[in-house]
Amino acid sequence: MARNGGDVVVETLTALGVSHVFGIPGQNALALFDAIRRSDLTFVSSRVENNSAFGADGYARATGDVGVLFLSTGPGALTALGALQEAYATGVPLLVIASQVPRPGLGLRRGMLHQLDDQQRSAANVTKSTAGARNSADIPSLLADAWSLAQSAPAGPVWVEIPQDVLEAPTEVPPVASVATSVVARPPRAELVDEAASLLQSALRPVILAGGGVRRSAGGAEAVLAVAELLDAPVVSTVGGKGVIPFSHPLSAASWIEDRHTTELLENADVLLAVGTAMGEVTSNYFSFAPKGRLIHVDAERRVLEANHPALAVHADASAALTALAKRLTQRTGDGARIVRELRAAVEDRLAGQDLADELRLMRDLRASVPAAAHTFWDMTIAGYWAWSAWDPQDGEFHSAQGAGGLGFAFPAAVAAAIGSGRRTFAVSGDGGAMYSIAELATARQHDADTTWLIVDDGGYGILREYMTGAFGQATATELARPDFVALATSFGVPAQRVTLDGVGEAVAGTFTTRGPAVVVLPALLKMFAPT
Repeated sequence: MARNGGDVVVETLTALGVSHVFGIPGQNALALFDAIRRSDLTFVSSRVENNSAFGADGYARATGDVGVLFLSTGPGALTALGALQEAYATGVPLLVIASQVPRPGLGLRRGMLHQLDDQQRSAANVTKSTAGARNSADIPSLLADAWSLAQSAPAGPVWVEIPQDVLEAPTEVPPVASVATSVVARPPRAELVDEAASLLQSALRPVILAGGGVRRSAGGAEAVLAVAELLDAPVVSTVGGKGVIPFSHPLSAASWIEDRHTTELLENADVLLAVGTAMGEVTSNYFSFAPKGRLIHVDAERRVLEANHPALAVHADASAALTALAKRLTQRTGDGARIVRELRAAVEDRLAGQDLADELRLMRDLRASVPAAAHTFWDMTIAGYWAWSAWDPQDGEFHSAQGAGGLGFAFPAAVAAAIGSGRRTFAVSGDGGAMYSIAELATARQHDADTTWLIVDDGGYGILREYMTGAFGQATATELARPDFVALATSFGVPAQRVTLDGVGEAVAGTFTTRGPAVVVLPALLKMFAPT
């Protein structure tokens, strides 16, 4: 059989070092999938395109590689956009290859199956760029450029479309054995670093707010720790920044960002260094944060700089900026460790004054049952909201859908992460969010993914129930009919068990001694802590 455009795609991906591809076959992309059959690429087929995108996202987070996603035209492509919003908001590098109708139908209303007026335009709001191949000769350069752009700070999804006839037509392009890529660095301007260093060196109460940009930046964790120790400054981690500094470090103020004591610590700093964070809704304790001192804002995404507060704005990659700062700072002594101890004690005292014994126990038991190095994935559910603040990632990685806030992230991302990393992962969903991704039990079983899925079943959209009751006195449309999750998982051939709060820790721990997917269902009505 003659080589075609599909072969050129697969050869280019292989030359880029890709090993895994996520997606669902589609009519316009059949030549692409046939080319996979003749390659060494591993294809992971999910059951819903949105979950394919969450899978590529989870794979990228767990492995540090670019996640590659194949999407079919029209409905398949559109279904994935919600998950791509999460990757775009969080800065996860994805290469999205979407099929298109044949070239004679582009931009017309010929009534072709799956045809859209402008598919790239639909994707533009959740990707860094979009492009389309005119012929098979375009493919290697388009994919190499997209690969580079996806990883260039700020990282994110990049979209490439290839029409069906380009994928199917015989090609004279020689087999692709090498491609040229160039990930663009974003160093800080020297005069801005000098000014930031001067402000920090003379500060009396410096504090560092470390966001997801620090965590995603190569060397960012080491660099922020160096700056913190030179300044003897407390470090508050955002949800996305969890793990950039160990919670056990004396300067770690952990990540209780929905807590008034932490908000006040950030507000009262005479110089606050915020790196790799937009200081958005969650990080700012729902926009209650109002800095009183000078703010130094470092981010690779130009649009977030000063979006919420005036600052000395440093447009740069987190690691590059922090490394440059560290070279300009001299060692000083301060009260950082004492401030951290007092803050964390105040948070514990505040929680102890609320009726939260079950919730605190659940977080403790789960943390004790999940191995320290495990990747954990959390949906938008009350347990996940607790984990934003309370979960110590220890030697592992914490992943959440807080960037865009869509439901259904945790399980498909954890399945893909397990497949890519070869290590058991842990996912937590509510019963509402679980229904978004329940079909991926089939994916987990088909690929024998080592994934433990905890479903906290409270009979509805628990966090919305709580928010609506607090705002309006009663909740509407939050109560849900749902399946017997244990029976449903078992029908997929996935071992499952129903547990109580007394036994959830032991049950979760037990799954980490097994192979393949496992489901633990916890019927429980959890509640959130009060932020003040």
